[in-house]
Amino acid sequence: MINVFLADDHMAIRDGMSALIEVEQDIQVVGTAGDGRQAVQQIKKIQPDIVVMDIAMPDLNGIDATRQISETCPAVKVIMLSMHDSSEHIYQALKAGAKGYLLKESAGKEVVTAIHAVNSGRRYLSERIQKMVIEGYISGQDVIPGKSPLDKLSDRERQILQLVVEGKSSMEIAEILFISPKTVATYRSRLMEKLAIQDLPGLVKFAIKHGLTTI
Repeated sequence: MINVFLADDHMAIRDGMSALIEVEQDIQVVGTAGDGRQAVQQIKKIQPDIVVMDIAMPDLNGIDATRQISETCPAVKVIMLSMHDSSEHIYQALKAGAKGYLLKESAGKEVVTAIHAVNSGRRYLSERIQKMVIEGYISGQDVIPGKSPLDKLSDRERQILQLVVEGKSSMEIAEILFISPKTVATYRSRLMEKLAIQDLPGLVKFAIKHGLTTI
């Protein structure tokens, strides 16, 4: 039996995928979560075989959640679920440790196939993603992006960036991450300097562009 954990901030999507998966005799859903931080906490306890992870979630996005899971639960395989088909999103997801990448538009028909493939040790990319990669290779285009601005930031800086653009105060961020408000302010100043961004609207635009939030 393949144990699967679903992480998506939309209950309708979680319920829909659960219904699809539970039809299969060899797959069962063992847990769900609506944000990345809760997902990481539960996955550490449950240790499922497969995680289907939305890329854009509150508190902790799917890419950073996947990175944490890959480091603390190496046996757990993550399939990223996303509406984004940009090369940067795909690259960042795979770099974080994801073994598969599904587009939400085709996830319904492909999720079971992806689960079986990844569980057997193979990688799985949505059909449209595979086509894009192959066509890019044939045409000689660079389908792997250059260094992302996100690579300038530490894990903690990325976490704080997401929480800041989601509207949380330094006090709230400090409570979530178990650090002091002064430390939050230091990280915030440092990440803004690294990104050469001077204000909150600029941070929000950056976070949306690079898939840290959907706000």
